[in-house]
Amino acid sequence: MNNQTLLIYDFDYLFEILIELQKELNLNIINVSKNDLPNIFVDGNPDQLLITKKLIPNIKNQQLIEDFPIKISKLIEKINLRLLKLKFSEQSEIKVGKYTININSREMKLNQLKIKLTEKECDLITYLDKLNKPVSIAELQSNVWDHQSKLESHTVETHIYRLRQKISNSFNDIDFILSKKNGYQIK
Repeated sequence: MNNQTLLIYDFDYLFEILIELQKELNLNIINVSKNDLPNIFVDGNPDQLLITKKLIPNIKNQQLIEDFPIKISKLIEKINLRLLKLKFSEQSEIKVGKYTININSREMKLNQLKIKLTEKECDLITYLDKLNKPVSIAELQSNVWDHQSKLESHTVETHIYRLRQKISNSFNDIDFILSKKNGYQIK
């Protein structure tokens, strides 16, 4: 069974319908009451979706179903779209040190400040962050730029220099990308 869960809140007849379709939907389906909700539901978890007939304030991961009766195919479509959007949003943001990087919008944020990144800058930051060790120029050329050539190129150094300037100017952080004797590393 899938690890995605539908929490049906105060909607007994919808729960009865969905529990019969649980195997076909490939979702965990749980009926929750007002008392159970705080113990089971974690807002922001992209694998949990709260299905309600009345909007609950300050909850992001909820799907309001107020147009009953509804065709089951339309209901399943709404649920699947909402789960896909939650998963997409969750996968688009990564934490790199004290910064949040949105891969889709290519923005780097710290508190209220943000800067736009190029696609290559996003690739560079995520690659350095993923390895969490000094990475040589040759490895960056090969794995970020797909450059297999042994020719002298200053592409990596130029990009890192410009990225450091951008981060320094916006966030006053001169130590985000460190130069080590055997390559570059994210602090």
